[in-house]
Amino acid sequence: MSSSSSRSSLEHNVPGSSAATNPLDALLPHLLASKRSLATIDQVYRANDLCTSTQAALEHSAVITARSSFLRSGITSQLGVLDAVQQRADNNARLVRTEFEDIVEGLDKAEKRLSGTLDSLRSTIVEAQLRPQGEERRCLLDFVDESGVEGLVESIRAWVKEVGRELEVFVAGSREFEDGLKNVRDLLDGKGRELDSGSLDTPNNGRSPIPEILGDMEEHAKEMAVNLESLVSHFDLCVTAIKHTEGGGDAALKIAGDLPDGVDIGLIVPSTPMSDEQRLEMMGVLEDDAGQVEDVVMEIRSHIIDMEAMDQRVKTHMNFIAREHDDTVAAFKMLEEIGQRLPTHITRNQNFLTRWDEARARIDERLEELENAKGFYEGFLRAYDNLIIEIGRRKSNEAKMKRVVQDAISSLEKLYEDDFYEREAFKKEQGEFLPVDIWPALLNAPTKFNVGPVGGVVEEVPDISKSVIHKAIRRIHGPT
Repeated sequence: MSSSSSRSSLEHNVPGSSAATNPLDALLPHLLASKRSLATIDQVYRANDLCTSTQAALEHSAVITARSSFLRSGITSQLGVLDAVQQRADNNARLVRTEFEDIVEGLDKAEKRLSGTLDSLRSTIVEAQLRPQGEERRCLLDFVDESGVEGLVESIRAWVKEVGRELEVFVAGSREFEDGLKNVRDLLDGKGRELDSGSLDTPNNGRSPIPEILGDMEEHAKEMAVNLESLVSHFDLCVTAIKHTEGGGDAALKIAGDLPDGVDIGLIVPSTPMSDEQRLEMMGVLEDDAGQVEDVVMEIRSHIIDMEAMDQRVKTHMNFIAREHDDTVAAFKMLEEIGQRLPTHITRNQNFLTRWDEARARIDERLEELENAKGFYEGFLRAYDNLIIEIGRRKSNEAKMKRVVQDAISSLEKLYEDDFYEREAFKKEQGEFLPVDIWPALLNAPTKFNVGPVGGVVEEVPDISKSVIHKAIRRIHGPT
């Protein structure tokens, strides 16, 4: 039943039945019921209080929202600056980590290559013909000091490990700074701040539900006031009817004397009697309206229930914007703390980059030394193969020289013998005719020549097997 229909029924209905036989007995229950209905004035007062508190909440929410918006605007602006600083730090960290991983990978490969070279030296046994007789077999690795290169590798590893620790410390500090910014942003975004299920309007839609709620409340309050006015009119009609009923004056004073605060009904017995026609009409209206009192009371209660639910929505929204404001203030304080750490963060970033450039240069220098050591060992390995080839060449050349010498000796001996026989023949044929003193050397024997090493020293070239020499040639020049 709407408030307008209730009012119309209670004030303007036409009687449809006659009064009871005993008018007073019929009127007293209506009066009592009407008096009880006036207790709804407390709900009307409550409706007024709810409208007043909602109006205050609207004003207060506007202030809080304005403060929060101002703070959020400043925080968002500062977050943009800090995000740019953090982005540079993140980029530097990613760049350094990439370079660091490249160095570690390069070191692993260089160490693997060096290890392969050392294994080759270890597996290459020096030919026994090159060493003193009785000496234990030795490999090429026995002729180099590998402790130096091992110390070099260890020093590089130590540097890499130290730089890795510094990188992790830098990344952890950068992540802590980033987490601080994320916490500020989470506070602004309301993460962890859940909305009560009673609120139908999420604050994220950019509007407050309170103005609409306040309008609805005022409409409800107006309806309740109209309904209460109808109930008061009905009670007044009951009192009037009893006062114009014989013996009803005292009853009216007794029953209606204790009314709720705010209800004022005249209880003085009128001096002018009411005509039967007027009284009959009044009783008809009263009887008809009495049947609708309970409906009007229920409607008032329905209004106040709706308003209480609206009030809960207002409280929910106020709690939300209060928490939102608290979170914004907390975010501002957190941002202040981060801002105080900003110079240290920037300095740490710059110092780390400087430290990294120095460390990278030193590690690159050590890696170059490692490559040089590897190159030296590979050169040693190649030089040994070339030594085997050189020994083979010398052995071949020695054989050639010996053949030449043997041929020369044979030729000289033949020339000597030929010269000796020729001289003897000349002496037999001409000797009796020539005086001996004509040429003192006439009777001399031919000169004997000898071919041999200068100084009498013969070089001992080791006798290396041809298979060993051929393997060395293949390692140096490739398969032929």
